[in-house]
Amino acid sequence: MTKQNTAKKETQEPGLIMCVCNGNCPAFDKLDTYEFINRAREEFPVDHVVIHPQLCAEDGERFMIDYLKGKQKVTVAGCAPNMQQKMFRDAFETAGIDMEKNLVSVDIRGITTDEALEKVRIAVEQLASRGNE
Repeated sequence: MTKQNTAKKETQEPGLIMCVCNGNCPAFDKLDTYEFINRAREEFPVDHVVIHPQLCAEDGERFMIDYLKGKQKVTVAGCAPNMQQKMFRDAFETAGIDMEKNLVSVDIRGITTDEALEKVRIAVEQLASRGNE
């Protein structure tokens, strides 16, 4: 793949961030984190998959601000979407990115790996079909 094709891919496919609530939250007991991220990498039209231990912490906000400097669309799989929207609002504003167009939040708590993958598959497809920021 040429550099030109790589650059084109990065602007078209969204990223996927999985937030695991420190890795010990009982809401994720049914979910195999590594199976989830490996299958997502292989099966979804995403540029990359990232695991973060706690996006709602201070370092999580700093991570989101840095991440969004790339102006990339992103699906975040973790806690409740309304909570994610509150947590990430400032990061999107700081980056100058329209959160409504460039973020799809998915709640993957209390479900199995297969159920989480299906929810995220739908979200990634929804996000990929949106126009650019």
